[in-house]
Amino acid sequence: MTQADDRLIVALDVPNLLDGMELANRIGDAVSFYKIGLGMLTGGGLALANELKQEHGKRIFLDLKLFDIGATIEAAVRGIAQYDLDFLTVQGDPQVVRAAKEGAAGKPLKILAVTVLTSLDRTDLDANLIRPGTVAEIALERAARAFEAGADGVIASPHEAAAIRALPNAGGRLIVTPGVRPAGAALGDQKRVATPAQAIGDGADHIVVGRPIWKADDPRAAAQAVTAELPPR
Repeated sequence: MTQADDRLIVALDVPNLLDGMELANRIGDAVSFYKIGLGMLTGGGLALANELKQEHGKRIFLDLKLFDIGATIEAAVRGIAQYDLDFLTVQGDPQVVRAAKEGAAGKPLKILAVTVLTSLDRTDLDANLIRPGTVAEIALERAARAFEAGADGVIASPHEAAAIRALPNAGGRLIVTPGVRPAGAALGDQKRVATPAQAIGDGADHIVVGRPIWKADDPRAAAQAVTAELPPR
């Protein structure tokens, strides 16, 4: 049996554990890596993460984008690290990244820092009182600072992937790109998007795809179509 291409991470953006497990069963061995986000946390997200990891051998990306004081971040990450998951997101502020790395110490959990959400543009940044500069410039600087703070990788738009990969301290770090849409797919609420091939070609290690897969009539076939778009390793 051919191993699924783990460069594709499928976002299980469904309401609860039962829906998530049903979707994973429909996709079967076509996908080996899943993202479980904040929206499903109260619907059994941690239980689903544990079941997919321990019972089905899947890799798990827990996307919580944690942000709090250092002691709270460290404690939260230490608790999450006990689940033996693969990736966890925190906000890319250096003090948050450092605390998260302390919490994950001794565990294989990779801490990924959020640069700028792919649903945001410059107008949104103005409303949030973020300093002047293009979205790309701010994402690049936040990535560099997160790497300096010890992040194992970053979450960034495909539009910033190449510039982040070229940073002096990006060697050996992961770049995970949401905002990826197969050719011809609707954009939804994303504003900075690319195709799977473009994202990987620009330096991403993993792409995250949600709606184009889980809303498809045949999610397994949709996932296979996305991996077919990826360039050879």
